[in-house]
Amino acid sequence: MPRTEPWTIKRVLDWTSGYLERKGDEHPRLSAEWLLANVCGLSRVELYVNFDKPLEASELDAMHAAIERRAAGEPLQYVTGEMAFRHIVLKCERGVLIPRPETEILVDAALEGVDATKAKRGGEAEAPVRVLEVGTGTGCIALSVASERPGTLVTATDLSPRAVGLAMRNREALGLEQAVDIVECDLASGVDPELMGSFDVLVSNPPYIPTQVLREEVPAEVADFEPQLALDGGDDGLDVFRRLLDLAPAALAPGGMLAVELFEGSLDAAAALVRERAGWATVEVREDLTRRPRVLVAVREGQ
Repeated sequence: MPRTEPWTIKRVLDWTSGYLERKGDEHPRLSAEWLLANVCGLSRVELYVNFDKPLEASELDAMHAAIERRAAGEPLQYVTGEMAFRHIVLKCERGVLIPRPETEILVDAALEGVDATKAKRGGEAEAPVRVLEVGTGTGCIALSVASERPGTLVTATDLSPRAVGLAMRNREALGLEQAVDIVECDLASGVDPELMGSFDVLVSNPPYIPTQVLREEVPAEVADFEPQLALDGGDDGLDVFRRLLDLAPAALAPGGMLAVELFEGSLDAAAALVRERAGWATVEVREDLTRRPRVLVAVREGQ
């Protein structure tokens, strides 16, 4: 970014938008706004009421570095280091999957499971609702459930040490240490054995993109920067889902809910896998806001 003077907020926004557009950014103005807001410590609205404010030299240097990272294709959330998800703001960093808006539908399903359990128990304070999340990443699902349904106890796991560390930092920033326990392990192998069979909801956004789709169809911004461990679901996208289906009977209480986000082309096969197994009372596939199949919800038999 040339250093001619004066570099006001408006001038930086306009220049950045044009530069990112030439670099192929699909939403260059939005990217410019988020980058500059992050650098200046302002909201996007505040940028527009401070158009004539010149940037300091340190802000220009930080903005230049951020622009080049974004121009190279790095996701905006990694560049700014944070993103909003439902009612919370999360720290984001490379090596950990970026939460997607469609995952909010998965949180809605998990909250339904929490509410249904509370209704069955008549709101008994001595019997808190327990949720197990497998593959927590940033902690977006676990922390949303805990913040939106106070009193719920969430156990969240992840195989990645980096994800566990980030989820813990997000938990602490939101003051949810007493509500969310974060465990580094494969699936639920590190969860307290005494809790197994007591969870009312098992929720997961596992790796679910079929390997061939990941190689040939996923945008470079995702495939080149986000962790393969959190993306690749095997040949049919259901490798981890099958393991979750094996885990569910041991983890869930009678009448408990399994809610899993999956690749749109894999959901019918996933539902068929559930129906093949005994012990499930219901199974359904739910669509996201774009009317694409997105979430499988299955409920165990029993009360």
